[in-house]
Parts: sequence; C-alpha cells; structure tokens
Amino acid sequence: MINKILLSICLSVIYSFIYCQSPGNFLIKPERVFDGEEMHAGWWVWVDSGIIKAVGPSGKINIPKGATVLDFPGKTLMPGMIEGHGHLFLHPYNETPWDDQVLKESRAERTARAVNHARGTLLAGFTTLRDLGTEGAMYDDVGLKQAIEKGVIPGPRLLIATRAIVATGTYGPANTPDLVLPKGAAEADGVEGMAKEVRMQIGMGADFIKIYADYRWGVNKEARPTFTEDEIKMAVDVAGSSGRPVVAHAATAEGMRRAIMGGVRTIEHGDGASPEIYRLMKEKGVALFPTLAAGDAILQYRGWNPASGKEPQRITEKKESFRKAMESGVIIGMGGDVGVYAHGDNAREMILMQDYGMPAISVLRSATSLNASILGVKDKVGSVRSGLWADIIIVDGDPSKDVRQVKKIVMVMKGGVIFKQ
Repeated sequence: MINKILLSICLSVIYSFIYCQSPGNFLIKPERVFDGEEMHAGWWVWVDSGIIKAVGPSGKINIPKGATVLDFPGKTLMPGMIEGHGHLFLHPYNETPWDDQVLKESRAERTARAVNHARGTLLAGFTTLRDLGTEGAMYDDVGLKQAIEKGVIPGPRLLIATRAIVATGTYGPANTPDLVLPKGAAEADGVEGMAKEVRMQIGMGADFIKIYADYRWGVNKEARPTFTEDEIKMAVDVAGSSGRPVVAHAATAEGMRRAIMGGVRTIEHGDGASPEIYRLMKEKGVALFPTLAAGDAILQYRGWNPASGKEPQRITEKKESFRKAMESGVIIGMGGDVGVYAHGDNAREMILMQDYGMPAISVLRSATSLNASILGVKDKVGSVRSGLWADIIIVDGDPSKDVRQVKKIVMVMKGGVIFKQ
C-alpha cells in the first residue's frame, strides 16, 4: 500500500517536473518486450533498487513481495533510447542562427536552455545522450552532467566531449581582418599542440574527444581535410592512454580516410564516403552516425517543403549514401545532431532511418543495444537484461512494425525512478 501511495504522489506532480528520487520496486507487465535485440510477447520485467532483477515469460516470474504492479496492455516495454549525437547547448537554427547563439547568447542563458533540453530529452524516452560539444559554451556540459547525476535536475545520462577540437582558422564564427572572434571549439595545431589540447579536454572532464577531421575551409568554402593523419593518431594515442575514444566529424572521403587510419571510434555525418571508405570502416570496426535529421531540418529551414514532392539534391544524395552504408555492412548508430532541430524530437532521426530503408527493428537496435555497444556502456544500459540499470520506457503499440510508435511515450524510467507516466 505504501508503494502505491508513493507512486501516486510521484505521478501527481509530473506536470511540474518534480519526481521521486528513490528507485522503486516494480513488476511491469506490458504486452511485449523489446530487449534491445528482439521482440518478445508476454514477457514481464521486475525492477528493484534501480536495477533490472528479472526478465522473461510471465509464467516464469512470480510477483515479488512488496512490488508495485504496473500493467500496460497493448504497450511495448523497451530500453531507454540512446541519443548518439546531440548538442544540449544549441537550439534550432530557425530560432536563432548558430553564430548568434555562440556570440550573443550569454552562457547563463545557454545553460538555462540546456537544462530544459535535458529534461525534454529524458521525457521523450532518451535516457542516455552523447553530447558532442558545447559549441562555445566552454566546459559547461561538465556542470550539467554533474547536476543530473546529483538529482538537481532531470535529464539523460550524459557522455560529454566538452569542447570539440578544430584546426586553427577552420571553424566559426569566422574572423574578420580586424577582429578575432570567440570560437565554437578549441583550436589546436601540430602533433604536440594536439596532445596538449586532448590532455586539457580530459582534465576538464571529457568522456571522449571529438575532432573535426575536415571542415568548410576550402578556397571556395568547400569541405577539406583539416588535421593530418599524424595529428589524428596523436589524439587517439593520448586519449586512448586514459581509456577514452576519439570521434571525428568528417564529410569528405579524405577526411574520413585520415580519421579511420588514425584510429577514431566513430565517424559523424560521413556524407562523402566512397566504397573504399566503407570497406575501411568495416575492416577497422568504425561506426557511422549519419545524422540524417540535421540536413533534413536545415533544408526545411531554407524553405524546402517535403510535401511538395520536389526532393533537393542533398536529400537524394544522403539517401543514396545511407543506402550504400547499409549495403556495405558498416555499423550504423543512431544520432541525429539534435540541437540543429528541437530537443525532445530525437526520434526524428529514427523515423528518417526507417523512411530511408532501414527496417524498424534494426532502427530500434541502433537506438538501444547497438548504440550502447558503440559508446562503451553496454554493461550498464541499452538492453532489458538482468543486472543492468533500470532505464526503461513504455511506448504505445509495436515500434518494431513502425518506429514512429516510439514518439508515443507512456512511461519513462531511469535508474528505477519514474520520471513520466
């Protein structure tokens, strides 16, 4: 009875985003369970003290003593989803251009926005997020992560990059001849300069290192490689000494090649990949985060209406590169570059992955168990399995038939704490 009263009190104040901070003892009875790999009808899940205690067919799980029973007929239980490419310190570019966010919004405002973005992400069913750079907000993601871990604010579990690393003169905001502007990332040059900056990021709290292997700094503002292969290898060696991976923004074939040969863990975007690049990625076990939703959003901000039936060349090319990546057998993670578009709309990337040809069940794996494996947290989250943290969501219907169902969130639990129901 006490458990039921406590649950009722917790849920009654959700509208104000107050939540119960003590993990509960729950027996959850959905119609089906997606465990991170496959869908299972008639399974139940027992959660206690923030940990998944038992998972399996209903006939093999007894109602634990003192557990609150939660029935979800017609619903699917699945792992909390993992956003693989986000920027909590950015908000949609059609609201405020990137340059204005970096130059004109105070860091206090940007942090306040990030708090809202973290809450919206969690309530959308994404219980873990890899944040790929504060874009001018320095190391403020460290404090945001700590505030979430301490229970000061609700939000997903964060894996943070602090400041991304770029080659001098390549990243924005662009300088004028008479004015040097603050940058959206940390600048580093040469092998020793790269080593020093990587150590700085690690010392400030980075969970991994992000570099820009290419950027739009060509003579005609086209994307060109930035760091040499030796510079990238140094970043990987230094970060690897501390047990941290390096990930690379890369959109050109040569930028991707240097990053892959340098030893990075993931390629972000990867628009210009060739068959040879995909072969290298598969050979080296480098994962791709194609960020389909970012390009889709930017083109819509510029006036494209998908309902018009006229598809921009950039969308056609992105669909083709995504198809070739799938055919090549490259590991494909789920991460949409959220921040370019609205936080809480993270499933937009998953829907495009399905629309561009990936089966719904594969999209679900990318957003859960596969992302957990890529990000090195599969022993903690990403699956519904005994012994893992109780990061669980309930969605209406069956998302393995149409991934759009993941937008119909019924319940969000992180670490055995219910944040939304």
